[in-house]
Amino acid sequence: MQAAPSDAPDQRRRPARTPVLAAVLLAVFVVPMSISGTAVALPRIGAGTHADLAPLQWVVNAFNVAFACFTLVWGSIADVIGRARAFAAGVALYALGSLASAVAADVLWLDAARALTGIGGAAIFSCGAAILSTVFDGPARARAFALFGTVAGAGVALGPSLAGVLVQGLGWRWVFAVHAVALAFVLLALPVIARAVTAAPGGSGGAGGGRIDVPGSALFVLAMVLLTTAIVQGSQWGWGSAGVLGLFAGAVAVLGVFTAVEHRSAHPMLDLGLLRDRRFLGLCLVPVAASFGFVTVLTYLPSYLTAVTGRGTGAAGLLMLLLTAPVLVLPMLAARLVAHGMRPLTLVLLSLACLVAGDLALTLLSPSATVLLLAAPMLITGAGMGLSAGLVDGQALELVDPAKAGMAAGFLNTLRLGSEAVAVAVYGSALATVLGTRVADGIGAHPGASRAGEVADRTAGGDLAGAAELSGATDHRAFTDFLAHAYDSAFHSVLWGLAAVGALLAVLIALLLRGTSARSTA
Repeated sequence: MQAAPSDAPDQRRRPARTPVLAAVLLAVFVVPMSISGTAVALPRIGAGTHADLAPLQWVVNAFNVAFACFTLVWGSIADVIGRARAFAAGVALYALGSLASAVAADVLWLDAARALTGIGGAAIFSCGAAILSTVFDGPARARAFALFGTVAGAGVALGPSLAGVLVQGLGWRWVFAVHAVALAFVLLALPVIARAVTAAPGGSGGAGGGRIDVPGSALFVLAMVLLTTAIVQGSQWGWGSAGVLGLFAGAVAVLGVFTAVEHRSAHPMLDLGLLRDRRFLGLCLVPVAASFGFVTVLTYLPSYLTAVTGRGTGAAGLLMLLLTAPVLVLPMLAARLVAHGMRPLTLVLLSLACLVAGDLALTLLSPSATVLLLAAPMLITGAGMGLSAGLVDGQALELVDPAKAGMAAGFLNTLRLGSEAVAVAVYGSALATVLGTRVADGIGAHPGASRAGEVADRTAGGDLAGAAELSGATDHRAFTDFLAHAYDSAFHSVLWGLAAVGALLAVLIALLLRGTSARSTA
């Protein structure tokens, strides 16, 4: 009889956790769906807005750059003003940006709206992860973060398909309108989220006091703008061009100033002490390995399947389910294995091994590759992503002071998205460079063929038929076969490089996580 009053607050709090989880996961699903799905709409957007190539590409790039620039900023802000309040601001900005995108009159308006959406998306990811870390604990937290990883993976995997259906059936504007509608439901759940965060242990709602680090935030955003713009423009301007090198140099200089300012700040946006925790840093590098080992394959394998193996777009899309299916299934399995006593570190290292092994196995692909031959390397690579998705977030946030959970989540997601941008840009540049060499070396053997550079660029985009026609080769079929083999050779060369990067990162992460406990990496 005496226990009821003390248990009542916990019983009142626990029923609110399910709608909190549902609302956060819905918002988390929308963000990666937008990242992977918007590219599908670009041809229709270009036709509808009569946009040139450069501003059209920034429909995607503006979102990615804004997301990368503000993820850490939002995490720090959340620790000051409260995670629920910061999350609410991010959801509102994302919904507003999506509505503005849906009614955009021209491509520049659309670019600006997408940048606003990216700022909101940064808040959703940073603050959403911090909210789950605050509201859930123990096995429930592990399950929540497993669902976080599953839903984020589902957004990436299903984004292109859902966007394709919307573009074909209703028009490109509905790709963005649907995001606004989905987030309207999240907005309705914000009072429940606020109550759940406030009722969590500590009762502060995630607000740790202090002041927002305006100078540090401004410097970090400037550094990230310079860095991400250099990465985005590297393949267009040339990695050795004065513009790209100047942007990289500027980013390094501003980051140096940022570090000095943060050392002197009483309320820094980024507590540099976090980076001295080798375990936290090791866990934050796991998504970087996934960016090189999985995200690059997710981005470029469809072009290989259509250009080299001769499959149609629909067939290639179905085959990509072999790569994405493990991301939808394995996060929850990993959470169950941890709950039954398996060391999280074991799963992290297994995921890294799968990424390296999968990339190496993909080098066995050929123009005549069967579905059976494709299945094993794609499933293994997907397992490398799926085993660590969500698990890494939960383990990393367990290592930090709860008052700094927003900052820590922001840093983790900054590395995640920033490394994705770097990995995809480096892969694309490397593929174009190697392919250009292959085409230049072999084009002379085909009568009438010329314009090697333009042909290589067109081939790198997956348009072999257009490249063959552009070349002027007299034997169109033979030249197309030559391009397919050149693409195949370049693809394999770049995969070896990805596997090497993955192996180096795996060794570094293993060293950083060495000596952790049996139940966690803490």
